[in-house]
Amino acid sequence: MKKIYLVRHGQDQDNSNGILNGQRDTELTEIGFEQAGKLTETIKESNLEVTKIYSSPLKRAFRTAEIVAKALDLEVPEKLDLLIERNFGVMTGQLVKDITEKCAPNILQSDPITYFLEVEGAETFPELIARGKKLLEWLEQNNQAENIMLISHGDIGKMIYAAFYNLDWKDVLLQFHFGNSEVLLLAENTKLEDRYVHKTEQHNH
Repeated sequence: MKKIYLVRHGQDQDNSNGILNGQRDTELTEIGFEQAGKLTETIKESNLEVTKIYSSPLKRAFRTAEIVAKALDLEVPEKLDLLIERNFGVMTGQLVKDITEKCAPNILQSDPITYFLEVEGAETFPELIARGKKLLEWLEQNNQAENIMLISHGDIGKMIYAAFYNLDWKDVLLQFHFGNSEVLLLAENTKLEDRYVHKTEQHNH
């Protein structure tokens, strides 16, 4: 396996409304569909050789994956539960703007995201890294394609990145923002400045 392209889904209804979605299953917005279209343009223009797509089973990710697969003339994306977003526990469905009020001091402030750390019923970031490692092990054992695309979510996506490059979860949360329809490259001996393949304008509250 040469390269893994890690993608966050396009904007969904919860993103647009400033709601913490976690494993809620809402559809892409019109902007989300546009972002997925621009993503496919970047993939083609950059000549990214993708031969297999795996997706989170949640609508916002799978719909993004379907758009990319169709544009690249690839088979229907395969759903993997390991790619599903972090379980947000009691913060599921809460307003993003209320994170500090409800979770402080158990938060980590980055630009532009405020992350809640340990709340009732939620997966922790160390648990997400463990899930990311399990995913990478599964791919190593079961995937035959050389260059693959994983279409996932913000929090679990960052922890898959951390697991691949063996980085501290706090450092990764603070290091960069993983926006809607953006792409990270997971490949051995890839310099930091070359790991961000596709950035896009963000429209979330």
